[in-house]
Amino acid sequence: MIAYARDRRRFLLFGRPRRVDAETNRHRAEVLLESLLTLGPTFIKLGQLLSTRPDILPPSYIEVLASLQDDVPPAEWAAAKAVLEDELGPLEDHFAAFETEAISGASLGQVYRARLDAETDSGRDNPDHGRDVAVKIRRPEIEPLVKADLRVIRWSLPVLLYFVGESRAFSLENLADEFAKTIREEMDYEREATMLQEIRANFDGDDRFVIPDVIESHSGRRVLTMEYIDGTKINDVDELERKGIDRTQVAENLQRSYLQMIIDDGVFHADPHPGNLAVTDEGRVVFYDFGMSGRVDEFVQQKIVEFYIAVANQDIDAILDALTEIGTLSPDADRAVMAEVMELAIQDARGEDIEQYRVNQIVGQIEDSIYEFPFRLPKNLALVLRVATVVEGVCVTLDPEFDFIDTATSYLTEQGYREESIRKYLEESGQQLRRTGESLTRIAPKAERTLDRLDRDDQFVRIGVEDSNGVFTTLAKRLVYGMLLTMSLFSMGVLYALEAPEASIVAAVFSTLVVIQLYRSFRKPRSTRVRPQFTRQNLRQRRDEE
Repeated sequence: MIAYARDRRRFLLFGRPRRVDAETNRHRAEVLLESLLTLGPTFIKLGQLLSTRPDILPPSYIEVLASLQDDVPPAEWAAAKAVLEDELGPLEDHFAAFETEAISGASLGQVYRARLDAETDSGRDNPDHGRDVAVKIRRPEIEPLVKADLRVIRWSLPVLLYFVGESRAFSLENLADEFAKTIREEMDYEREATMLQEIRANFDGDDRFVIPDVIESHSGRRVLTMEYIDGTKINDVDELERKGIDRTQVAENLQRSYLQMIIDDGVFHADPHPGNLAVTDEGRVVFYDFGMSGRVDEFVQQKIVEFYIAVANQDIDAILDALTEIGTLSPDADRAVMAEVMELAIQDARGEDIEQYRVNQIVGQIEDSIYEFPFRLPKNLALVLRVATVVEGVCVTLDPEFDFIDTATSYLTEQGYREESIRKYLEESGQQLRRTGESLTRIAPKAERTLDRLDRDDQFVRIGVEDSNGVFTTLAKRLVYGMLLTMSLFSMGVLYALEAPEASIVAAVFSTLVVIQLYRSFRKPRSTRVRPQFTRQNLRQRRDEE
């Protein structure tokens, strides 16, 4: 954090920004990654969340932390068995067979494959031999560890906020609150079962997706038993190709599923990394692990729809308005620069190549204020952004030319959102015309009254000066520094003439400090150069090089 703060001010409290190359940033990110791995489960989860937060960390950090998978060696079977039996009772009374080697291990829990006892699973598909299930068991003694780690994060936050700018401080505070809430929810398997069943019901009858059923009789607060569904990992492109599965169709179905969950259903699976997604041999998308899931309120849903419609129409002003209203873009942002950023983002989302000179031009425009970048993330959008970021990565892996905007536009049109927006626009236009007509009828008498006042010399004009760039403040500082410098130089001369060398040295030191401050007030800060590195063509170039 000290190094990060020195990038903004070389000597922490003052000084020019430092120029930091990509290699240095990457090294720092790798050190942070090792620290998170060493600190344990809570911090691994925190690193995963940070890897989807470009409003907090620079691109180099995001790229390195994106490799942080929730893949932790499982706890010893004896300890996991103790949790299982404490929650459900003796193992032999509930399961006909149980594989004691975990099929996946994560920071908060681990999953085992088992078969239900035929007698306790009567009425199921295969009552003779029971049903294959996946049993998720919370990691032993994880709750007190998470509580302690969250206290550390909460106590550390005021220190971290001291080293970052205002916009990142806003995002960091929201991140801390959201992270504490999310990780507690993820440890509650009863909540996960409820969310899983609700999402499963929303996709009932849709044969493009498979969501496992919950075995309620074998589940509790620390144990969750689900139907076992096999499939090919969604980012195993070679295997999908070998099986003849249409990867572009899988990517489209995946995006459509999340559009439905966020825009229509209001409840969504919030951890769509490749380990939690698979594809059946028939090309159906399988969802696993609903521990990280969330809800979207109606206001956010409405604004997301407005944002997508604006993107579909390529209406840059409407995009910026939607981002401002939802709270992700500062109202003080330079709209001209943000408009150019959005144009490039739309090009990239469509899979089009971006002219490098335009990227460099925009970077040059924003680099002087990069530490006060106007994007920020409210609490109610943290998980939504995580979903959007991770799903995009999965879809691009499946099809490097995948067009997100085309898929979103088709979905909005099919669901009638675009027609509704046009109707709303026509209604607002009609109201605007009516108000315009009413205003025109009031202009004539007001104009006559104004002319009468001018004729009587009874008209006054009040002018207010807006100084958003702090020009007057800078001039005042320079004036004060100049006066202090004059006074200190005069004092130094007088003290030296009076043969008071110690006092004259103090005056000389003071004069030097004032000169430094006066010099700094005339210099323009030189910012850290930012290298864009997340467009699709950059990703393709890196893959080709590898």
